[in-house]
Amino acid sequence: MQPIDTQVKNRIFGSGRGSLFTPTDFIDLGTRYAVDKALSRLAAGGTLRRLARGLYDYPKMHPVLGPLLPTPDAVAQAFAQRDAVRLQPAGAYAANLLGLSEQVPAKIVFLTNGPSRRVKVGSMQITLRRTTPRNVATAGRLSGLLIHAFRHLGKTNITPSHIKHLRRTLPQAKRKELLRDLRYAPEWMHSAFRELASDEG
Repeated sequence: MQPIDTQVKNRIFGSGRGSLFTPTDFIDLGTRYAVDKALSRLAAGGTLRRLARGLYDYPKMHPVLGPLLPTPDAVAQAFAQRDAVRLQPAGAYAANLLGLSEQVPAKIVFLTNGPSRRVKVGSMQITLRRTTPRNVATAGRLSGLLIHAFRHLGKTNITPSHIKHLRRTLPQAKRKELLRDLRYAPEWMHSAFRELASDEG
């Protein structure tokens, strides 16, 4: 039987640079105490980087900049996988992901059906905000991203140029799926969803 540090290190190397980990990713290798100690030693030795309490990464390296920070999605998904919860990008971040806003928010919000938490990674502040089941019903689908991006922009600020941009950048097959989730969108968004799903234009 290999020492737990070696087993953990082998799994980390097998996942590749840019991977994120929580202690639960290694709980099959030993007790929680042993896993925590192994991760702490690997972080102290430079194999891992401790991003926040209970969150580590095997950072990607840039030849000039050195270790790169993970994306907000990667950080949030690590916690979602650990807690078996759903996540939905919201607010300015949802609009930015769709290219409806060029502003990269300093505070990034994900709605979740799990516990609320705040994580600061580098200059990023990531908030997981507990919400109602309806707000995460379309998590992981285009409709969920659009609902929360449109909600952030506001009814009067969604322009024909926004719709044109979305029709140009989003795959037609994905746009057609929007009609299935109309019941989750506020009524004022229905016409935009139908226009995006249409073959015309």
